[in-house]
Amino acid sequence: MEDTPQLTHFNSEGRSRMVDVSGKSETVRLAVAQAVVNMRQETLAVILQGAAPKGDVLAVAQVAGIMAAKKTPEWIPMCHPLMLTSADIHFEVDEPHGRIRVECTVSTTGKTGVEMEALTGAAAAALTIYDMTKAIERGMEITEIRLLEKKGGKSGKWENQSTR
Repeated sequence: MEDTPQLTHFNSEGRSRMVDVSGKSETVRLAVAQAVVNMRQETLAVILQGAAPKGDVLAVAQVAGIMAAKKTPEWIPMCHPLMLTSADIHFEVDEPHGRIRVECTVSTTGKTGVEMEALTGAAAAALTIYDMTKAIERGMEITEIRLLEKKGGKSGKWENQSTR
């Protein structure tokens, strides 16, 4: 069983605060997260054929995911603004099951990790897929948003054993 970490997101009055990372060492940080979009096979076929009414779904979703990763502190109040050194989105298409798995990988050299940036990028790419194809199918589901791995910092490497 893992040790329960001491929560540092509260000030002396018990209110939320952004954690002070000034005493931490700068290290290379990396995080990988995913989101899965489930849809009918017919909807997936439209995406793969490039025939969606709003344009190239995967190209736009890729850009949206990268942009969202860069803007994470604007979405998540206690996240530190970070200078990302890399952000990338990959898609794994499962035609027989009507699924697109979005994977977002983010890295930086800094004093705090990029887990939230990777999660935000994966979620935004999945939401963009939904937005661009909702005229075809409103019943799509976005599931399995989760951190897959992180590297760097005091805690080193962590891998989600339930997903690998």
